Amino acid sequence: MFAESMEKSMIISARCYAGLIVLVSAATCSLFAQAAAYPEKPVRWVVPSVAGGGTDTTTRIIAPKLGEALGQQIVIENRGGASGNIGAEVVARSAPDGYTLLTCIASNASNLALMKKVPFDLVRDFAPVSLMVTVPEMILSHPSLPAKNVRELVALAKSRPGQLQYSTGGVGSIQHMAMELFLLTTGTKMLHVPYKATHPALIDAIAGHVPITVVASLSGLPHMRSGRLRGYGVTSAKRISMAPDVPTIAEQGVAGYEAVQWFGLMAPAGTPRDVVMKLHTAITRALNDPEVKKRFLDDGAEVTPSATPEEFGNLVRVEVAKWAKVVKDAGIQAE
Repeated sequence: MFAESMEKSMIISARCYAGLIVLVSAATCSLFAQAAAYPEKPVRWVVPSVAGGGTDTTTRIIAPKLGEALGQQIVIENRGGASGNIGAEVVARSAPDGYTLLTCIASNASNLALMKKVPFDLVRDFAPVSLMVTVPEMILSHPSLPAKNVRELVALAKSRPGQLQYSTGGVGSIQHMAMELFLLTTGTKMLHVPYKATHPALIDAIAGHVPITVVASLSGLPHMRSGRLRGYGVTSAKRISMAPDVPTIAEQGVAGYEAVQWFGLMAPAGTPRDVVMKLHTAITRALNDPEVKKRFLDDGAEVTPSATPEEFGNLVRVEVAKWAKVVKDAGIQAE
């Protein structure tokens, strides 16, 4: 009797085990099938800014070519606010299926330290796909300032600690962070004059109301060429192709200095690896399109696709750590 019961129990267990294997296999096959078929419907691309800004324009230049590469329509959704945090949170909370993407920006990395309550972790809650575009900044001054190069600017700032003023498009902007990194690296102090946007900050520098400013290279170069402003250099690690005669800040004695605006592509954490790789292949193809590259070059930007998703992920981690240190050491507080 006992032996018969044990035999029946073993048969039932074997059947259950076999059934479990079938279920697991079916689920696994389903996931692989979904990844293989991706994308089967339009892809939503969230822009963490209002329409018409730099982040929006960058995304809209790339989107048609990404759609061609994926064979699907790209639907752009603007979700501005909180310095890019609102749009980023939308994507962080979306299904990890590859149908909701984010244009991640440099301020998303600095916001983690700058703001008290950020509802996501840029490293933990996202799957990096690729860096897309970088935009170097420029440090410039009114011609009346006696410093003619970076070394003289540092010497002047040290002789007048906390007295020289510089303007940017606002607290926590990439221009603000770039200048604070410069000050920390050179051991100098200046007074920050934040504006609500970059353009009025630039106009006041040209007028001489604030002697120093930091703006995107595309905005600063024409005024440097005309003599209305003196350019000290670009904030990128290498000289830029549109102005190879303009030196970097780093090569003028500020070793290791780099601070650029960047735009990258991210998906929610947990997005299947196959889907991430399809997106990476597609965005690389889109960025290497001659029309796209020319458009960005004309706008003073550099197309910089990552070799792998991991390469972009490493950049994000470095940026988060770098700006956290700048925020702490400079005592920056969000307004």
